[in-house]
Amino acid sequence: MLKSLICATLIVLAMPSLGRAQTPNFQGKTVTIIVGTGAGDLYDLYARAIALFMGKYLPGNPNVLVQNMPGAGHMIAANYVYNVAKPDGLTMGAINAGLYFEQLIGRAEVKFDWTKYHWIGNATKSPQVLYMRADAPFKSIEDVRTAKEPPKCGTTGLSNMGYFVPKLLEETVSAKFNVVSGYQGGNEIDLGVERGEIQCRSLSTEAYFSREPFHTWRKNGFARELAQGGRVRIEKLANVPTIYELMEKYKTPELGRRLATALLASGEFHRPYMAPPKMRPEVVKTLREAFNKTMKDADFIAEAKKKRLDLDPTTGEEVQTLANEALSQPKDVIERLKKLMGQ
Repeated sequence: MLKSLICATLIVLAMPSLGRAQTPNFQGKTVTIIVGTGAGDLYDLYARAIALFMGKYLPGNPNVLVQNMPGAGHMIAANYVYNVAKPDGLTMGAINAGLYFEQLIGRAEVKFDWTKYHWIGNATKSPQVLYMRADAPFKSIEDVRTAKEPPKCGTTGLSNMGYFVPKLLEETVSAKFNVVSGYQGGNEIDLGVERGEIQCRSLSTEAYFSREPFHTWRKNGFARELAQGGRVRIEKLANVPTIYELMEKYKTPELGRRLATALLASGEFHRPYMAPPKMRPEVVKTLREAFNKTMKDADFIAEAKKKRLDLDPTTGEEVQTLANEALSQPKDVIERLKKLMGQ
């Protein structure tokens, strides 16, 4: 009896140390954030701000550094994190949230499975917004639906949200747009709107609320917003319907709704951070907790404000769910997506 009691006591005493043994320790190590763009890009600026503070929330307080790995529209960085980086918690990635499109349509360059990354968190959301010249005869999406001649929206090409959002509205709520491609960049598109050669454009809310000419346009009433891409209205666009609301209003079939989910999910995890697959659960948990604490850190928030970086964070668990949802599409949705992307 005494022997059994001693054994039980030893087991109980050992349990805390066993728990500690499972907690990863980063002391003396360096955590690297692989960024899919060059230095100075917004992905880089976000990652460097996070790197300044995340280390103090990891056991052992490691250094956190940023390594830029630009090329192929973030594809090189994404493939590196998935296939080359060790699943030891010392490598994270910061890449374009829209890369999952490439997996959905089966691009040969994709060497990853979006759902098998371990998603650590997301720094901000940035749903799309579609704006229209205020003097154009389109005051709402209903006006676009009933127009004899569709409004002209500008875009740089046929593989970005400037093209996808107008086409998605056509697919889901029968609002037709004449999408004019070939502009060299966003500034050129906005100049085209000012000149009157086009009337509308879709872009991220992050861009729309962060720079000119949009500050001036909103002040003088030059532009109005017709639709936004998030699941719920953001505070800055409280009077603008979401595409999901429009689909509800116009009784969009399930196929169209799923297409919208596939296209618009990237706005829900706009600045995501992920780690390689096959990582131990306790390491994933530790990284996620450190990321969440960083997002709430007063000094980090001040640094982000100084750099004019929007913050609207999402937990790693939420991003994981969104990633799974975006990739869980039936064949007919994927075929329609391929058609939209010119495949």
